[in-house]
Amino acid sequence: MLKVYGIPNCDTVKKATVWLKNKGIAYEFHDYKKLGISQPKLEEWLTQVSSDVLINRKGTTFKSLSDEEKSKIVDNASAIALMLEKTSVIKRPIIESDKILAIGFKEEEYLTVFK
Repeated sequence: MLKVYGIPNCDTVKKATVWLKNKGIAYEFHDYKKLGISQPKLEEWLTQVSSDVLINRKGTTFKSLSDEEKSKIVDNASAIALMLEKTSVIKRPIIESDKILAIGFKEEEYLTVFK
């Protein structure tokens, strides 16, 4: 079964989950706000994609960081520390089965990935 990681009130997460539901694709939802995210899960993701892909640099959480906080993101360890402290900085949704299948929502990508 797919697992969708995100925040329920995020518009992009809503688009993705509505799309999955409309296609009859079952998934389990993991709410960052209620459940957080584990360091081992972030480490696993970082073996698949870079921290530049996982951290949403366009979002309000990242933009609200001081320049000093932003400059401290220099490697996976510092990226993980930030994502553990501020889960809202993680790009969403992240959809995985045994590996990451999609990050964010792009219908054309979903049509290819979720056949």
